[in-house]
Amino acid sequence: MEKRCYYEVLAVSRSAATVDIKKSYRQLAVKYHPDKNPDDKDAEDKFKELGEAYEILMDDQKRAAYDRYGHRAFSQGTGPSAGGGFGGAADPFDIFREVFSGGGGGGGGSIFDEIFGGGGGRGSRGERRKRGSDLRYDLQITLEEAADGVEKELKIERLVPCEPCTGSGAQGGRANVRSCSTCGGVGQVITSRGFFQVQQACPACGGNGETISNPCRDCSGEGRAKGSSRIKLKIPPGMIDEGRLRSVGHGDSGQQGGPSGDLYVVVHVKEHEVFERDGSDLYCEVPLPFTLAALGGELLVPTLKGQASIKVAAGTQTNTSFRLRDKGIPDLQSGRKGDLLVNVQVEVPVKLTREQEKLLQEFAGTVTEKNHPVGGSFFEKAKRFFTG
Repeated sequence: MEKRCYYEVLAVSRSAATVDIKKSYRQLAVKYHPDKNPDDKDAEDKFKELGEAYEILMDDQKRAAYDRYGHRAFSQGTGPSAGGGFGGAADPFDIFREVFSGGGGGGGGSIFDEIFGGGGGRGSRGERRKRGSDLRYDLQITLEEAADGVEKELKIERLVPCEPCTGSGAQGGRANVRSCSTCGGVGQVITSRGFFQVQQACPACGGNGETISNPCRDCSGEGRAKGSSRIKLKIPPGMIDEGRLRSVGHGDSGQQGGPSGDLYVVVHVKEHEVFERDGSDLYCEVPLPFTLAALGGELLVPTLKGQASIKVAAGTQTNTSFRLRDKGIPDLQSGRKGDLLVNVQVEVPVKLTREQEKLLQEFAGTVTEKNHPVGGSFFEKAKRFFTG
């Protein structure tokens, strides 16, 4: 199913300020929260859609990319199951908890009590394990690869789940993880200070909602260790220089089984020896033999797909440009190909033989101003300038 516009999802205009986006998200997220709409698949889908839209539009760089390229900027690849894992948002419940708790990774507490009538909603399930960090990977590709699209296999150095404890942080696995008795597994405690109630991370479990009596000896209870993983990355046709792709869940693993962060791949397009790029168009300069420039004929020029022939008229001058339609690079959003613009430079021969010099001198003796319209016009102007 085709994705809806993120601005439409959040019911805001494209010029909306972040405060308006957040306000609209809060209203709609409460309306469609699954705990308020049990067994309502449509409401659950809209709640997830809200989280995805909010995550993109609240980040300046992501919003700018979305405004320029639309969903293609964050929805490349074939999904997480195929190793590409592009597009999609973070856990919508994590986003919800962050917004309604004023930032931080907790959630729960008085705000959830107000919204859900004391039930605590999803925020009280003990899912307080810390999310892993996002990672950046710089990838260089050729201009040809940027034009056609390419699949790359990346080796990522990252924190991965600890094998001996299966990422739980407990010696022997999750069977030895217990719900925190201090906070009841919520991960938050509320203390009274005069007339105010203050919600904070539980000091006993650090906000995780769980405790480990016998930490894993290999990872010291963190549930993760240094490692690496390989992912296949699909670069879409028309990829721009410094463009970013996101691979969901391929960042560092979270602590004690927490969700993994994301991997942001920054693509650098290598400079080409022949072509220069401007958006979807390509430019190149091609030497034109002076005999061909004078007599006219066919000139072979390079393209990204081999050679093409252009017809040069007799008397063609330096810096004459030729446009080859659809020989450029596909537009990342529309897929429409740009053009190739060929700028010719008339090449004068060097290191002439005596016979060649003689022939040229004989030829020069037969040339008149009619053969050199540009030069004749220039010198006529110069003559008037000096004589007044």
